[in-house]
Amino acid sequence: MSETQKVEDRPGAGPPPANSVDRFFKISARGSTFGREVRGGFATFFTMAYILVLNPIILGSAEDKFGRQLDSVQLVTATALVAAVMTIIMGVGGNLPLALAAGLGLNAVVAFQIAPLMSWDDAMGLIVLEGLLICVLVVTGLREAVMHAIPQPLKQAISVGIGLFIAFIGFVDAGFVTRIPDVAGTTVPVQLGAAGALAGWPILVFCLGVLLTVALLARKVRGAILISIVTMTVVAIVINEVADIKSWGLTTPSVPDDVVASPDFGLLGDFSLFGAFGQVSVITVVLLVFTLILSDFFDTMGTVVGISAEAGLLDEEGKVPGLGRVLLIDGAAAVAGGASSASSATSYIESAAGVGEGARTGFANLVTGALFAFALFLTPLLTIVPMQAAAPALVAVGFLMMTQVKHIDWDRYEIAIPAFLTIAVMPFTYSITNGIGAGFVAYVLIKTVLGRAKEVHWLLWGAAALFLVYFAIDPIEQILDVK
Repeated sequence: MSETQKVEDRPGAGPPPANSVDRFFKISARGSTFGREVRGGFATFFTMAYILVLNPIILGSAEDKFGRQLDSVQLVTATALVAAVMTIIMGVGGNLPLALAAGLGLNAVVAFQIAPLMSWDDAMGLIVLEGLLICVLVVTGLREAVMHAIPQPLKQAISVGIGLFIAFIGFVDAGFVTRIPDVAGTTVPVQLGAAGALAGWPILVFCLGVLLTVALLARKVRGAILISIVTMTVVAIVINEVADIKSWGLTTPSVPDDVVASPDFGLLGDFSLFGAFGQVSVITVVLLVFTLILSDFFDTMGTVVGISAEAGLLDEEGKVPGLGRVLLIDGAAAVAGGASSASSATSYIESAAGVGEGARTGFANLVTGALFAFALFLTPLLTIVPMQAAAPALVAVGFLMMTQVKHIDWDRYEIAIPAFLTIAVMPFTYSITNGIGAGFVAYVLIKTVLGRAKEVHWLLWGAAALFLVYFAIDPIEQILDVK
Protein backbone atom coordinates (compact mmCIF):
# COMPACT_ATOMS: atom_id res chain seq x y z
CA MET A 1 0.00 0.00 0.00
CA SER A 2 1.51 3.26 -1.13
CA GLU A 3 2.83 5.91 1.21
CA THR A 4 0.69 8.28 -0.76
CA GLN A 5 -2.58 6.45 -0.19
CA LYS A 6 -5.39 8.17 1.62
CA VAL A 7 -4.96 8.58 5.34
CA GLU A 8 -8.14 6.67 6.13
CA ASP A 9 -6.83 3.67 4.18
CA ARG A 10 -3.62 3.48 6.16
CA PRO A 11 -3.17 1.34 9.25
CA GLY A 12 -3.87 3.56 12.19
CA ALA A 13 -1.20 4.39 14.72
CA GLY A 14 -1.13 1.61 17.25
CA PRO A 15 -1.14 1.81 21.04
CA PRO A 16 2.07 2.38 23.01
CA PRO A 17 4.64 -0.47 22.74
CA ALA A 18 3.31 -3.52 24.54
CA ASN A 19 6.65 -5.18 25.18
CA SER A 20 10.36 -5.10 24.39
CA VAL A 21 9.89 -6.85 21.04
CA ASP A 22 7.37 -4.20 20.01
CA ARG A 23 9.77 -1.44 21.06
CA PHE A 24 12.77 -3.00 19.31
CA PHE A 25 11.00 -3.42 15.96
CA LYS A 26 8.87 -0.27 16.36
CA ILE A 27 5.78 -2.28 15.43
CA SER A 28 3.25 0.00 17.12
CA ALA A 29 5.23 3.13 16.22
CA ARG A 30 4.89 2.26 12.54
CA GLY A 31 1.16 1.65 12.84
CA SER A 32 1.43 -2.10 12.52
CA THR A 33 0.49 -5.08 14.68
CA PHE A 34 1.98 -8.49 15.37
CA GLY A 35 -0.81 -10.02 13.31
CA ARG A 36 -0.02 -7.91 10.26
CA GLU A 37 3.68 -8.67 10.57
CA VAL A 38 3.05 -12.42 10.75
CA ARG A 39 0.68 -12.34 7.79
CA GLY A 40 3.17 -10.27 5.85
CA GLY A 41 5.97 -12.69 6.63
CA PHE A 42 3.92 -15.62 5.36
CA ALA A 43 2.84 -13.74 2.21
CA THR A 44 6.43 -12.79 1.36
CA PHE A 45 7.62 -16.36 1.81
CA PHE A 46 4.94 -17.87 -0.38
CA THR A 47 5.52 -15.34 -3.18
CA MET A 48 9.28 -16.02 -3.27
CA ALA A 49 9.41 -19.69 -2.25
CA TYR A 50 9.70 -20.50 -5.94
CA ILE A 51 13.40 -19.62 -5.65
CA LEU A 52 13.87 -22.92 -3.80
CA VAL A 53 12.93 -24.64 -7.05
CA LEU A 54 14.13 -22.17 -9.66
CA ASN A 55 17.64 -21.45 -8.35
CA PRO A 56 18.66 -25.14 -8.29
CA ILE A 57 17.21 -25.57 -11.78
CA ILE A 58 19.18 -22.63 -13.21
CA LEU A 59 22.48 -23.37 -11.48
CA GLY A 60 22.12 -27.14 -11.67
CA SER A 61 21.42 -27.17 -15.41
CA ALA A 62 24.74 -25.52 -16.32
CA GLU A 63 28.22 -26.99 -16.59
CA ASP A 64 31.45 -25.26 -15.69
CA LYS A 65 34.58 -25.21 -17.85
CA PHE A 66 35.41 -28.73 -16.78
CA GLY A 67 31.96 -30.22 -17.34
CA ARG A 68 31.00 -30.34 -13.66
CA GLN A 69 27.41 -29.75 -12.56
CA LEU A 70 26.25 -28.74 -9.09
CA ASP A 71 24.09 -31.18 -7.11
CA SER A 72 20.42 -30.15 -7.04
CA VAL A 73 19.75 -31.35 -3.48
CA GLN A 74 22.77 -29.42 -2.20
CA LEU A 75 21.59 -26.35 -4.13
CA VAL A 76 18.17 -26.48 -2.49
CA THR A 77 19.83 -26.62 0.93
CA ALA A 78 22.22 -23.76 0.13
CA THR A 79 19.42 -21.61 -1.31
CA ALA A 80 17.14 -22.12 1.70
CA LEU A 81 19.94 -21.62 4.23
CA VAL A 82 21.16 -18.31 2.77
CA ALA A 83 17.60 -17.00 2.42
CA ALA A 84 16.78 -17.93 6.03
CA VAL A 85 19.91 -16.50 7.63
CA MET A 86 20.15 -13.28 5.63
CA THR A 87 16.42 -12.53 5.81
CA ILE A 88 16.53 -12.80 9.60
CA ILE A 89 19.67 -10.66 9.77
CA MET A 90 17.97 -8.01 7.63
CA GLY A 91 14.96 -8.08 9.92
CA VAL A 92 16.99 -7.64 13.09
CA GLY A 93 19.72 -5.36 11.72
CA GLY A 94 17.80 -3.36 9.13
CA ASN A 95 14.27 -3.48 10.60
CA LEU A 96 12.66 -3.52 7.17
CA PRO A 97 10.17 -6.08 5.82
CA LEU A 98 12.72 -6.93 3.13
CA ALA A 99 13.51 -10.58 2.48
CA LEU A 100 16.63 -11.82 0.71
CA ALA A 101 17.45 -14.86 -1.41
CA ALA A 102 19.46 -15.87 -4.46
CA GLY A 103 18.97 -13.21 -7.11
CA LEU A 104 17.25 -14.14 -10.35
CA GLY A 105 19.17 -12.84 -13.32
CA LEU A 106 22.40 -12.87 -11.35
CA ASN A 107 22.20 -16.65 -11.04
CA ALA A 108 21.72 -16.90 -14.80
CA VAL A 109 24.82 -14.76 -15.36
CA VAL A 110 26.79 -17.06 -13.07
CA ALA A 111 25.44 -20.23 -14.68
CA PHE A 112 25.62 -19.34 -18.35
CA GLN A 113 28.20 -16.56 -18.63
CA ILE A 114 30.77 -17.09 -15.85
CA ALA A 115 30.81 -20.83 -15.09
CA PRO A 116 31.67 -21.87 -18.69
CA LEU A 117 34.89 -19.83 -18.38
CA MET A 118 36.12 -21.40 -15.13
CA SER A 119 35.29 -23.89 -12.38
CA TRP A 120 32.26 -23.51 -10.13
CA ASP A 121 34.60 -22.79 -7.23
CA ASP A 122 36.14 -19.90 -9.16
CA ALA A 123 32.75 -18.58 -10.31
CA MET A 124 31.40 -18.52 -6.76
CA GLY A 125 34.62 -16.84 -5.66
CA LEU A 126 33.80 -13.96 -7.99
CA ILE A 127 30.41 -13.64 -6.28
CA VAL A 128 32.13 -13.44 -2.90
CA LEU A 129 34.54 -10.84 -4.29
CA GLU A 130 31.65 -8.82 -5.70
CA GLY A 131 29.89 -8.87 -2.33
CA LEU A 132 33.02 -7.76 -0.49
CA LEU A 133 33.50 -4.84 -2.88
CA ILE A 134 29.87 -3.80 -2.39
CA CYS A 135 30.43 -3.86 1.38
CA VAL A 136 33.43 -1.56 0.87
CA LEU A 137 31.24 0.85 -1.11
CA VAL A 138 28.74 0.82 1.76
CA VAL A 139 31.36 1.36 4.47
CA THR A 140 32.83 4.31 2.56
CA GLY A 141 29.32 5.79 2.28
CA LEU A 142 29.38 5.82 -1.52
CA ARG A 143 26.45 3.46 -2.01
CA GLU A 144 24.21 5.38 0.39
CA ALA A 145 25.31 8.72 -1.08
CA VAL A 146 24.25 7.59 -4.56
CA MET A 147 20.80 6.71 -3.28
CA HIS A 148 20.42 10.08 -1.56
CA ALA A 149 21.53 11.88 -4.73
CA ILE A 150 18.56 10.58 -6.72
CA PRO A 151 15.73 13.13 -7.12
CA GLN A 152 12.49 12.15 -5.40
CA PRO A 153 10.46 11.95 -8.67
CA LEU A 154 12.94 9.41 -10.03
CA LYS A 155 12.60 7.37 -6.84
CA GLN A 156 8.84 7.40 -7.33
CA ALA A 157 9.30 6.35 -10.95
CA ILE A 158 11.49 3.47 -9.78
CA SER A 159 8.69 2.31 -7.47
CA VAL A 160 6.12 2.54 -10.27
CA GLY A 161 8.39 0.73 -12.70
CA ILE A 162 8.95 -2.04 -10.19
CA GLY A 163 5.20 -2.30 -9.73
CA LEU A 164 4.68 -2.89 -13.44
CA PHE A 165 7.68 -5.21 -13.51
CA ILE A 166 6.48 -7.51 -10.75
CA ALA A 167 2.95 -7.53 -12.16
CA PHE A 168 4.44 -8.59 -15.49
CA ILE A 169 6.44 -11.28 -13.67
CA GLY A 170 3.19 -12.52 -12.19
CA PHE A 171 1.47 -12.69 -15.57
CA VAL A 172 4.42 -14.40 -17.24
CA ASP A 173 5.23 -16.89 -14.50
CA ALA A 174 1.60 -17.93 -14.27
CA GLY A 175 1.44 -18.53 -18.03
CA PHE A 176 -1.20 -15.84 -18.59
CA VAL A 177 1.33 -14.16 -20.89
CA THR A 178 3.93 -16.10 -22.88
CA ARG A 179 6.77 -15.23 -25.21
CA ILE A 180 6.09 -15.89 -28.86
CA PRO A 181 8.93 -18.02 -30.29
CA ASP A 182 11.07 -16.23 -32.86
CA VAL A 183 10.21 -18.88 -35.45
CA ALA A 184 6.65 -17.59 -35.44
CA GLY A 185 7.79 -14.81 -37.73
CA THR A 186 5.87 -12.12 -35.90
CA THR A 187 6.93 -8.79 -34.47
CA VAL A 188 4.70 -9.26 -31.43
CA PRO A 189 6.96 -10.43 -28.55
CA VAL A 190 4.29 -11.78 -26.17
CA GLN A 191 0.82 -13.22 -26.43
CA LEU A 192 -2.15 -14.27 -24.35
CA GLY A 193 -1.68 -17.76 -22.96
CA ALA A 194 0.47 -20.36 -24.68
CA ALA A 195 -1.12 -20.01 -28.12
CA GLY A 196 -2.96 -16.71 -28.22
CA ALA A 197 -5.79 -17.82 -25.95
CA LEU A 198 -6.24 -18.89 -22.34
CA ALA A 199 -6.43 -22.64 -21.91
CA GLY A 200 -5.94 -25.18 -19.15
CA TRP A 201 -6.71 -25.57 -15.49
CA PRO A 202 -3.53 -23.87 -14.21
CA ILE A 203 -4.48 -20.64 -16.00
CA LEU A 204 -7.96 -20.87 -14.48
CA VAL A 205 -6.40 -21.09 -11.02
CA PHE A 206 -4.40 -17.93 -11.74
CA CYS A 207 -7.40 -16.02 -13.10
CA LEU A 208 -9.57 -17.01 -10.16
CA GLY A 209 -6.73 -16.05 -7.84
CA VAL A 210 -6.50 -12.58 -9.36
CA LEU A 211 -10.25 -12.08 -9.08
CA LEU A 212 -10.27 -13.32 -5.49
CA THR A 213 -7.31 -11.13 -4.52
CA VAL A 214 -8.69 -7.91 -6.01
CA ALA A 215 -12.14 -8.61 -4.55
CA LEU A 216 -10.67 -9.07 -1.07
CA LEU A 217 -8.49 -5.97 -1.48
CA ALA A 218 -11.46 -3.89 -2.62
CA ARG A 219 -13.34 -4.94 0.49
CA LYS A 220 -10.22 -4.21 2.58
CA VAL A 221 -10.20 -7.72 4.03
CA ARG A 222 -7.27 -8.28 6.37
CA GLY A 223 -4.92 -10.94 5.07
CA ALA A 224 -6.35 -10.62 1.55
CA ILE A 225 -3.18 -11.65 -0.27
CA LEU A 226 -2.35 -14.53 2.04
CA ILE A 227 -5.96 -15.76 2.02
CA SER A 228 -5.86 -15.82 -1.77
CA ILE A 229 -2.55 -17.71 -1.90
CA VAL A 230 -3.66 -20.38 0.56
CA THR A 231 -7.15 -20.73 -0.94
CA MET A 232 -5.91 -21.08 -4.51
CA THR A 233 -3.22 -23.55 -3.45
CA VAL A 234 -5.92 -25.78 -1.97
CA VAL A 235 -8.00 -25.37 -5.13
CA ALA A 236 -4.95 -26.22 -7.26
CA ILE A 237 -4.27 -29.38 -5.23
CA VAL A 238 -7.88 -30.53 -5.69
CA ILE A 239 -7.82 -29.77 -9.42
CA ASN A 240 -4.51 -31.58 -9.83
CA GLU A 241 -6.03 -34.68 -8.23
CA VAL A 242 -9.17 -34.83 -10.39
CA ALA A 243 -8.01 -33.39 -13.72
CA ASP A 244 -5.50 -34.58 -16.30
CA ILE A 245 -2.94 -31.80 -16.34
CA LYS A 246 0.30 -32.11 -18.31
CA SER A 247 2.27 -29.52 -16.39
CA TRP A 248 1.89 -26.77 -13.79
CA GLY A 249 5.36 -25.45 -14.53
CA LEU A 250 8.03 -25.53 -11.85
CA THR A 251 5.80 -26.60 -8.94
CA THR A 252 3.08 -29.24 -9.03
CA PRO A 253 0.41 -28.68 -6.34
CA SER A 254 0.08 -32.16 -4.93
CA VAL A 255 0.16 -33.63 -1.45
CA PRO A 256 3.81 -34.72 -1.07
CA ASP A 257 4.75 -38.34 -0.41
CA ASP A 258 7.32 -37.27 2.15
CA VAL A 259 7.07 -34.33 4.51
CA VAL A 260 10.64 -34.33 5.80
CA ALA A 261 13.79 -34.18 3.67
CA SER A 262 17.33 -34.17 5.01
CA PRO A 263 19.39 -31.09 4.08
CA ASP A 264 22.77 -31.54 2.41
CA PHE A 265 25.31 -28.84 3.27
CA GLY A 266 28.00 -30.15 0.91
CA LEU A 267 28.36 -26.91 -1.07
CA LEU A 268 29.04 -24.60 1.88
CA GLY A 269 32.49 -23.02 1.67
CA ASP A 270 33.11 -24.47 -1.78
CA PHE A 271 34.59 -21.38 -3.45
CA SER A 272 37.94 -19.94 -4.54
CA LEU A 273 38.25 -16.19 -4.00
CA PHE A 274 40.97 -15.49 -6.56
CA GLY A 275 40.87 -18.68 -8.62
CA ALA A 276 39.25 -16.92 -11.58
CA PHE A 277 42.43 -14.95 -12.24
CA GLY A 278 44.15 -18.20 -13.17
CA GLN A 279 41.43 -19.16 -15.65
CA VAL A 280 40.77 -15.97 -17.64
CA SER A 281 42.44 -12.61 -18.23
CA VAL A 282 42.44 -9.87 -15.61
CA ILE A 283 40.36 -7.66 -17.92
CA THR A 284 37.73 -10.38 -18.22
CA VAL A 285 37.59 -10.78 -14.45
CA VAL A 286 37.24 -7.02 -13.97
CA LEU A 287 34.42 -6.79 -16.51
CA LEU A 288 32.60 -9.76 -14.99
CA VAL A 289 32.85 -8.35 -11.47
CA PHE A 290 31.85 -4.90 -12.73
CA THR A 291 28.73 -6.36 -14.36
CA LEU A 292 27.79 -8.24 -11.17
CA ILE A 293 28.34 -5.19 -8.96
CA LEU A 294 26.37 -2.84 -11.19
CA SER A 295 23.43 -5.21 -11.47
CA ASP A 296 23.39 -6.01 -7.75
CA PHE A 297 23.98 -2.38 -6.76
CA PHE A 298 21.05 -0.87 -8.61
CA ASP A 299 18.66 -3.80 -8.36
CA THR A 300 18.98 -3.51 -4.60
CA MET A 301 18.66 0.26 -4.72
CA GLY A 302 15.42 0.04 -6.65
CA THR A 303 14.05 -2.72 -4.45
CA VAL A 304 14.89 -1.00 -1.16
CA VAL A 305 13.40 2.30 -2.29
CA GLY A 306 10.33 0.63 -3.77
CA ILE A 307 9.57 -1.51 -0.72
CA SER A 308 10.23 1.36 1.72
CA ALA A 309 8.00 3.69 -0.28
CA GLU A 310 5.25 1.07 -0.47
CA ALA A 311 5.44 0.61 3.30
CA GLY A 312 5.31 4.38 3.85
CA LEU A 313 8.70 4.38 5.58
CA LEU A 314 10.53 7.02 3.54
CA ASP A 315 11.12 10.27 5.39
CA GLU A 316 10.20 13.72 4.07
CA GLU A 317 13.36 13.76 1.94
CA GLY A 318 12.61 10.34 0.48
CA LYS A 319 15.34 8.59 2.49
CA VAL A 320 15.18 5.04 3.75
CA PRO A 321 15.53 4.59 7.53
CA GLY A 322 18.79 2.91 8.55
CA LEU A 323 19.86 2.74 4.91
CA GLY A 324 23.53 2.16 5.69
CA ARG A 325 22.80 -0.99 7.70
CA VAL A 326 20.34 -2.24 5.09
CA LEU A 327 22.86 -1.88 2.27
CA LEU A 328 25.66 -3.47 4.29
CA ILE A 329 23.50 -6.49 5.06
CA ASP A 330 22.57 -6.76 1.40
CA GLY A 331 26.25 -6.73 0.46
CA ALA A 332 26.96 -9.39 3.08
CA ALA A 333 24.17 -11.48 1.52
CA ALA A 334 26.07 -11.53 -1.76
CA VAL A 335 29.12 -12.82 0.10
CA ALA A 336 27.04 -15.48 1.85
CA GLY A 337 25.45 -16.56 -1.43
CA GLY A 338 28.80 -17.03 -3.12
CA ALA A 339 30.35 -18.76 -0.11
CA SER A 340 27.52 -21.33 -0.11
CA SER A 341 27.41 -21.76 -3.93
CA ALA A 342 23.83 -20.44 -4.04
CA SER A 343 24.87 -17.48 -6.24
CA SER A 344 24.59 -13.86 -5.13
CA ALA A 345 21.77 -13.27 -2.66
CA THR A 346 19.96 -9.95 -2.80
CA SER A 347 16.85 -8.11 -1.64
CA TYR A 348 13.61 -9.41 -3.16
CA ILE A 349 10.96 -7.20 -4.68
CA GLU A 350 8.45 -9.95 -3.80
CA SER A 351 8.69 -8.54 -0.28
CA ALA A 352 6.05 -6.13 -1.56
CA ALA A 353 3.53 -8.94 -1.07
CA GLY A 354 4.26 -8.85 2.64
CA VAL A 355 4.01 -5.08 2.70
CA GLY A 356 0.67 -5.42 0.96
CA GLU A 357 -0.43 -7.57 3.92
CA GLY A 358 0.51 -4.81 6.34
CA ALA A 359 4.12 -5.67 7.23
CA ARG A 360 6.06 -2.55 8.21
CA THR A 361 8.98 -3.85 10.26
CA GLY A 362 11.74 -6.44 10.36
CA PHE A 363 9.58 -8.68 12.55
CA ALA A 364 7.94 -9.96 9.36
CA ASN A 365 11.41 -11.10 8.28
CA LEU A 366 11.65 -13.34 11.32
CA VAL A 367 8.57 -15.17 10.06
CA THR A 368 9.82 -15.36 6.48
CA GLY A 369 13.28 -16.43 7.60
CA ALA A 370 11.86 -19.08 9.91
CA LEU A 371 9.83 -20.52 7.03
CA PHE A 372 12.96 -20.70 4.89
CA ALA A 373 14.71 -22.42 7.80
CA PHE A 374 11.86 -24.94 8.00
CA ALA A 375 12.23 -25.40 4.25
CA LEU A 376 15.63 -26.93 4.93
CA PHE A 377 13.78 -29.93 6.35
CA LEU A 378 10.26 -29.56 4.97
CA THR A 379 10.94 -28.63 1.37
CA PRO A 380 8.45 -31.19 -0.04
CA LEU A 381 5.67 -29.64 2.03
CA LEU A 382 6.50 -25.95 1.74
CA THR A 383 7.09 -25.89 -2.01
CA ILE A 384 3.67 -27.18 -3.11
CA VAL A 385 2.39 -23.66 -3.79
CA PRO A 386 2.25 -23.37 -7.60
CA MET A 387 3.15 -20.10 -9.24
CA GLN A 388 -0.44 -19.86 -10.48
CA ALA A 389 -1.57 -19.51 -6.86
CA ALA A 390 1.18 -17.11 -5.80
CA ALA A 391 1.33 -14.89 -8.90
CA PRO A 392 -1.98 -13.08 -8.24
CA ALA A 393 -0.27 -11.48 -5.23
CA LEU A 394 2.36 -9.99 -7.54
CA VAL A 395 -0.32 -8.56 -9.83
CA ALA A 396 -2.20 -7.01 -6.91
CA VAL A 397 0.93 -5.51 -5.37
CA GLY A 398 1.92 -4.18 -8.79
CA PHE A 399 -1.31 -2.18 -8.79
CA LEU A 400 -0.66 -0.86 -5.29
CA MET A 401 2.82 0.34 -6.25
CA MET A 402 1.53 1.85 -9.50
CA THR A 403 -0.55 4.40 -7.58
CA GLN A 404 2.57 6.49 -6.91
CA VAL A 405 2.64 7.53 -10.57
CA LYS A 406 0.23 10.40 -9.85
CA HIS A 407 2.88 12.23 -7.81
CA ILE A 408 5.27 12.61 -10.76
CA ASP A 409 5.11 16.01 -12.47
CA TRP A 410 4.43 14.99 -16.07
CA ASP A 411 4.50 18.60 -17.28
CA ARG A 412 8.24 18.91 -16.54
CA TYR A 413 10.01 17.04 -19.32
CA GLU A 414 13.33 16.92 -17.48
CA ILE A 415 11.55 14.73 -14.92
CA ALA A 416 8.77 13.19 -17.01
CA ILE A 417 10.94 11.68 -19.75
CA PRO A 418 13.47 9.99 -17.41
CA ALA A 419 10.55 8.82 -15.26
CA PHE A 420 8.78 7.37 -18.29
CA LEU A 421 11.90 5.55 -19.46
CA THR A 422 12.51 4.18 -15.97
CA ILE A 423 8.95 2.89 -15.75
CA ALA A 424 8.81 1.48 -19.28
CA VAL A 425 12.24 -0.13 -19.57
CA MET A 426 11.93 -2.21 -16.39
CA PRO A 427 9.10 -4.49 -17.56
CA PHE A 428 10.05 -4.32 -21.25
CA THR A 429 13.60 -5.55 -20.59
CA TYR A 430 12.71 -7.65 -17.55
CA SER A 431 15.30 -5.83 -15.48
CA ILE A 432 15.16 -3.27 -12.65
CA THR A 433 18.77 -2.31 -13.37
CA ASN A 434 18.10 -1.50 -17.03
CA GLY A 435 15.18 0.75 -16.10
CA ILE A 436 17.17 2.69 -13.54
CA GLY A 437 20.06 3.05 -15.98
CA ALA A 438 17.82 4.38 -18.76
CA GLY A 439 16.30 6.91 -16.37
CA PHE A 440 19.68 8.09 -15.05
CA VAL A 441 21.20 8.55 -18.49
CA ALA A 442 18.13 10.41 -19.78
CA TYR A 443 18.00 12.66 -16.69
CA VAL A 444 21.64 13.71 -17.01
CA LEU A 445 21.32 14.23 -20.77
CA ILE A 446 18.18 16.37 -20.58
CA LYS A 447 19.54 18.50 -17.74
CA THR A 448 22.67 19.08 -19.83
CA VAL A 449 20.90 20.05 -23.06
CA LEU A 450 18.71 22.44 -21.06
CA GLY A 451 21.84 24.16 -19.74
CA ARG A 452 21.20 23.00 -16.17
CA ALA A 453 23.98 20.46 -15.78
CA LYS A 454 25.04 22.02 -12.48
CA GLU A 455 21.77 20.84 -10.93
CA VAL A 456 22.85 17.22 -11.38
CA HIS A 457 24.63 15.70 -8.38
CA TRP A 458 28.14 14.56 -9.28
CA LEU A 459 27.30 11.03 -8.14
CA LEU A 460 24.51 10.89 -10.71
CA TRP A 461 27.03 11.91 -13.34
CA GLY A 462 29.22 9.03 -12.26
CA ALA A 463 26.32 6.58 -12.14
CA ALA A 464 25.16 7.65 -15.61
CA ALA A 465 28.68 7.16 -16.97
CA LEU A 466 28.83 3.67 -15.47
CA PHE A 467 25.50 2.82 -17.02
CA LEU A 468 26.76 3.94 -20.41
CA VAL A 469 29.58 1.44 -19.98
CA TYR A 470 27.07 -1.15 -18.81
CA PHE A 471 24.85 -0.69 -21.87
CA ALA A 472 27.84 -0.62 -24.20
CA ILE A 473 29.66 -3.57 -22.64
CA ASP A 474 29.65 -5.63 -25.85
CA PRO A 475 31.39 -3.07 -28.11
CA ILE A 476 33.80 -2.31 -25.26
CA GLU A 477 34.73 -5.98 -25.04
CA GLN A 478 35.24 -6.04 -28.80
CA ILE A 479 37.45 -2.96 -28.71
CA LEU A 480 39.52 -4.45 -25.88
CA ASP A 481 39.53 -7.83 -27.68
CA VAL A 482 38.13 -9.58 -24.60
CA LYS A 483 37.15 -13.16 -25.33
